[in-house]
Formats: sequence, C-alpha cells, structure tokens
Amino acid sequence: MTPLNHQATSHEFTRSDTDLNRYLIGLKAANRVAWALTHLPGEHVMTSSFGAQAAVSLHMITRLQPETPVVLIDTGYLFPETYRFIDELTQRLDLNLHVFRSRLSPAWQEARYGKRWLHGLEGINSYNNENKVEPMRRALSQLGAGTWFAGLRRDQASSRSELSVVQPAKGKGWKVHPIVDWSDQDVHRYLDRHRLPHHPLWSRGYLSIGDTHTTKPIDEYTPAEQARFFGLKRECGLHEIDIGNL
Repeated sequence: MTPLNHQATSHEFTRSDTDLNRYLIGLKAANRVAWALTHLPGEHVMTSSFGAQAAVSLHMITRLQPETPVVLIDTGYLFPETYRFIDELTQRLDLNLHVFRSRLSPAWQEARYGKRWLHGLEGINSYNNENKVEPMRRALSQLGAGTWFAGLRRDQASSRSELSVVQPAKGKGWKVHPIVDWSDQDVHRYLDRHRLPHHPLWSRGYLSIGDTHTTKPIDEYTPAEQARFFGLKRECGLHEIDIGNL
C-alpha cells in the first residue's frame, strides 16, 4: 500500500482513472479525509442530515479541520428529536453550521400545493426539489464548494452500491465519501470509541431518518432502504447534484 506521506495528488491521476480510488481505498477513513483536505480544492464543505449515525463523519472531519462548513438542509418537517440532536452535536463538536431552507415556508407551500408527499412519486419529487435539492445547490454555490464531503456508505442502499471514495464532478470539484466501505459495525465501533451519540430515534427502529411525513421505522418496511418515501424511492436527489455545474 502506498504510504500516506507519498505525494499522491489528484493531478497524478486522470479524472476518469480508477488509480486514485485504488490508492484511497487502502487508507483508513481518517487518512482519506486528511488526504482530501490536503490535495483536493477548497472550499472544503461537508453536508449532514444529522441522521442516525451522522456523528461519525461530523467528528472525523472536524477533528482534522474544525472550521469546515457543515451544511444542513432544513425542510421544516424534521423530527423534534432531530432538531435537538442538531443542537447537541453543534455544541459538542463546535460545528460551523450553515442552515439552508426553501425560499417558501412549509405553511406557504402547503397552502399553495397541499401535502405533495401524499401524491405519489411526482408529488414527492416536486417536494424534494423545492425543499432539498434547490437549497442544497444554493448552499454549495454560496459556500464556493470545491470539495464536498458526505457520509454515504455502500451498504445503505442498492442505489449506493457502486459509490467510490472520491468522484470528480463533470466540471470542476470533487465529492468525497470517506466511510463509503464501512459496515454498520464499523460505525458503531467508532461511535463507542469516541463516546458519540446515535440519533435518539435510532433505538426506536429508525435507521434512515428524514422528514416526519416520509420516514418510518424499520419494522414497517423491509428492506430497510424502503423505510423512506413510502418505499417509492430511496434517494431524494441531493446526492445527484454535481458541484461542477453549480
């Protein structure tokens, strides 16, 4: 394995080459973060939904670069437990938190469109685009994101099974998934080792936690990836954004 102090920069690899990921997959997750912070373009930004195991990535990245902007997309429909969890981790980890929302309040949207998440896939997509995708695009653009860190893992869903440690944007910039190959057991070990909390709903069977109206505990859906959006879809569209095209 190539040692961490090897001067392997992104410029040594073509943006379509797999050599960079072969190099990074051999490193520990924290060393992947350190490499990306050193060699990939700034501004370095991370995003978090403050879900069940969010404390791992938040802790790992801010230990190495404490001032890293952390983007939260607030739909206005998060669980009360999620809002309290955000406050807890923000204070505990001294996060540089940036909150972005839709330009229209939830009440105004409901007055104009009704409860779109009840109107099938088309309604869910419309709701997600206004409340998640557009605010995220605005956040990454306003923060000038050059490298985007996200805590996605391959075993979370079939739609994520082919994720790599780093992926180049179509234009400029990079997206980094430092714990992409981690298992649930790896996550739990890290949380225990650093005495970090799970989301309070995790103990009640919520493994993937989003909005109150489209999130269900695991005992209501099998497999787990169907516990969001009534099983109609897994991804909300946030991680389909290409920062090279902002």
